[in-house]
Amino acid sequence: MPTVSVVICAYTEDRWSTIVRGASSAVGGSLAPDELIVVIDHNRALFERAKRHFGDAATVVENSRRRGLSGARNTGVEVARGEIVAFLDDDAVADTSWLELLVAQYVDDTVVAVGGSARPAWPVSRPPMYPTPGSALDPTAGPGEFDWVVGCTYLGQPTSASEVRNLMGCNMSLRRTAIITAGGFGEELGRVGRIPLGGEETELCIRITAADPQARVIFEPSSAVRHEVAAARGTWGYFLRRCYAEGLSKASIARLQGATAALSTERDYVLRVLGRGALRELRAGRLQGAAAIVAGLGITGVGYVRGRLARGTGASAHRVFEPTAAQA
Repeated sequence: MPTVSVVICAYTEDRWSTIVRGASSAVGGSLAPDELIVVIDHNRALFERAKRHFGDAATVVENSRRRGLSGARNTGVEVARGEIVAFLDDDAVADTSWLELLVAQYVDDTVVAVGGSARPAWPVSRPPMYPTPGSALDPTAGPGEFDWVVGCTYLGQPTSASEVRNLMGCNMSLRRTAIITAGGFGEELGRVGRIPLGGEETELCIRITAADPQARVIFEPSSAVRHEVAAARGTWGYFLRRCYAEGLSKASIARLQGATAALSTERDYVLRVLGRGALRELRAGRLQGAAAIVAGLGITGVGYVRGRLARGTGASAHRVFEPTAAQA
């Protein structure tokens, strides 16, 4: 059994109750990690509060790198002593078997990263811009086409353990040596505060497998977390901003790793999933759901084109770590 470090990155006291519940779920499941690390992203008041609350139960550190989620994750990797580093978002609560199911996949030495699923916990009910084949009023309804907008598993992802291109940041784990050898999370990518950019975990997974064609990234949907969705994310404004930001993020990845790698999964998603979803919503008379699929695809495309036209060479991802640090 490899040693495991769980890292939770946090930036705002607004999520304090979920941070506490998420940390409790991370250490109280069927497999306890060897250590829990809480990284605070440039918020001194939150850092002091976390230090007082967790005491010796967790290692609480401040982000020593560039402001943002990527820098915070790299700080966690640097501090971690485990062979496996598992990341849990600060607005997520893990199922009992979450960590055990992730770690079980590492029995295969070619597996370098394992991620799981995330279920949205809506504040009231599923908003109409997040359509699903199930009932919008059913909190247990299956994933929809655009659940990725709120950081959750979306329709079209594998329903059993499968090899994939990349993981979702809400629920993922990687071999520490693989992260460091690849250079770490690109700090020129990813979310800073409430700015809804992303893509750093996608770009890192692409970089890892490009350097080692034998390396495998596994999606294990049975390993699940509950991702709490703020009410502000259930609006058309947020939906469209997040889709636009996704397009910008994909453009950044394309500049770093090439369009083929950046869009390989997305092409299949558009061709196989979105068209069927729009037809399903129209046949059911759910016009807002159909409009969301069309608008979401369109605005994401606009963001991608805008990002590709932006200046900046993006020749290579910034290396945060040197490979020798993997032995630290």
